[in-house]
Parts: sequence; structure tokens; C-alpha cells
Amino acid sequence: MAQQHLEPTDATAGAATADALAGYLRAQATEFLRALRQHRENGGAAAGGSEASVAAARALRRSARRISASLHTFRPLLDPDWSERIRPELAWLSGTLALEHAYEARLERLLLALHRLSGAMVPAQADLVAGSRAGSHADLVAGNPGTPAPDRGNLTVGAAKAGALLDRQLTLARTRAHSTALQALGSSRFHAVADNIAVLASEVPLSATAQATPLHPLAAAAEDRLKDAVTALPLVTAGHPYNAEALIHGLSPDPSPHPQDAPWHQVRLLLRLHRYAREVLQDAEIVDVRLLAAGEALDRHRDASEAAAAAAQAARTPRIAPATAYALGVLHADQRHEVEAARFAFQQAWQKETVSTP
Repeated sequence: MAQQHLEPTDATAGAATADALAGYLRAQATEFLRALRQHRENGGAAAGGSEASVAAARALRRSARRISASLHTFRPLLDPDWSERIRPELAWLSGTLALEHAYEARLERLLLALHRLSGAMVPAQADLVAGSRAGSHADLVAGNPGTPAPDRGNLTVGAAKAGALLDRQLTLARTRAHSTALQALGSSRFHAVADNIAVLASEVPLSATAQATPLHPLAAAAEDRLKDAVTALPLVTAGHPYNAEALIHGLSPDPSPHPQDAPWHQVRLLLRLHRYAREVLQDAEIVDVRLLAAGEALDRHRDASEAAAAAAQAARTPRIAPATAYALGVLHADQRHEVEAARFAFQQAWQKETVSTP
């Protein structure tokens, strides 16, 4: 039976107008400027800086994503030249600032998985793994498969060298991402973006027909695009206990991403657009638990997919020892099973019903 979650109000209740969009954009622009000031005061780029600097960089990305998504979903209400000019710049900024944290989180994920699989794990690492994998374990108990137990003797031999190889590769990538973020934040391109956001905080460039254009049909179109993309997903495959095709492709000589993953990544982006459109209509006061759970599952899916790709890439390093290659292969298989667990969790979350109350 589908589970039900109560929702305080209907997403289409009321008559949202251009004023609601303008207020949302001004609020997000103000958050962006506040985060930028905090970031400068704490003097860091991202994960390499202080905790306050990391939080400020995260807030910058958060505001940039919401502004960019709103410009995309509600573009008929905005000045087209300004909107099309600033959207790619916001995507560039958000992506640049996200890279360093992504590499750091990927390395931590892979090293913890290696420790878990090889059996060499200290209590602190065990606690961290338990927290990060709580959702996946819940999925497995519900019926989704786990990773087959590896040969721990052979795995332990190569785990240390595999971890050292991953550490070298991903730390180098994180260092380069840190330098890129520093250069970006000091560039004229970023200052132009900040100037545009400063203007947006006080004046939203609406189109001539904005006041006569309702928001709900545009938000409904974003929801329809999401539903169509979800309908095209292989949700039946997501409920199966084993997906060998993904594992075989990941260990092939072809370094391109697995084609199974791309539709899921697209759904993740469309779900984000839908959530942000709901924030505009509801003044960000209502959280749909169903969408939140689905989004978290897709975030885990992306993280596991990228971690599996990193393990496969490391396994392609020339002249590595067989034991190291074996450990990386087991690690890749483990992360692909995490991908399957995340897909199963999304399937379970998406099929729940949302009931609105008056």
C-alpha cells in the first residue's frame, strides 16, 4: 500500500503573480550577497578553508542554483536578454565552487568503503560509514541487494595501495579545483556576476507582460517535465536485485559514463527545478517530504555513480599490481551496488502518495 504524507497546503492554492517571483529572486540575491561577504571575511575558497568559509561557499552555491533555476522555469516573466546572459554565469559559478567539495567527499567515501570492505576499520570510521550509509542499509533491509562479500584476504593486500592511489589522484584533482575556485572568485567574470546579483537584490528586470503572466502554468510545466522523465526511467529494473550490465560497463576499457546513469542524473536536475518552483509559489515555507526523500536518494545515486567511475578510472592506471586492481574492482562493484540501492530508494519514495489538507 502506498504511504501517505500530509501536506499543509496545495501547491496550486492561491494566485501567485510576478510579485511573488520578484520577492523570491530578491531574497535569494540578498542571501547570495550575504554569503559572499561571509566568504570574504573568512578568507577561504571552499573545502580547503575554515568551516565558516565552507558554509559560506555552500550558501553561495545554494543561492546561485535557486536564482538560475527560477530564471529557467519562469523565463517568460523576465527580461530575456538579461536572463539568458546571467543564467550560464550562475551555472559556471555554482559548478566551479562545487568541484573541490565533490572531490573531497568522493575521496572520503571511497576510502571508508575500502576500509569497510577489507575489514580494516577503526571505530570512528565505522561510525562515519554507518551514518553515511544509513539510507542504503534501510533500502537493503527493504529488499534491495547488498554487495557480495569479497575475498577479504586478497582484498586486504591491495586495499592500502588502492587507497594510496585514490588519495593521490583525488587529492591532486581537489587541489586543482581549489586553485580554480580561487582564480574564479578573483576574476572579472565573477565580479560581473556579483554586480548583476547586487542589482537583482534591489530591482528584478521583469518583462513587459510579467504582471499578466501567471506563475502556476510555468511551475506545472516544470512538474510535467519531471513526471515525463521519471516515467521514462527503468523503475522495474531499479527493483531488481542485481544489475550486471552496469558493472560490466564500468570495468570495460571505455572510460565514458554508463548510459544507464544519465537519465537518473537528468531526473535529479528536473526534480531540483520542480522543488525550487514550489518554493517560489509557496514562499519556501512548505517542505514536501516525498520530494525531499526522492531528492536525497538521487543525490546518493550521483555520489555513488561518480565514486564508482573514480574507482574504475584508478583501475585503468598503467602498471598497477594485480592486488591493487582487484581491490579497485571490488570497490567499483560496491559503489555500483550503492547506485542500485539509491535507485530502489528513489522508486520507493516516488511511489508514495502526497495528500493535501485544506
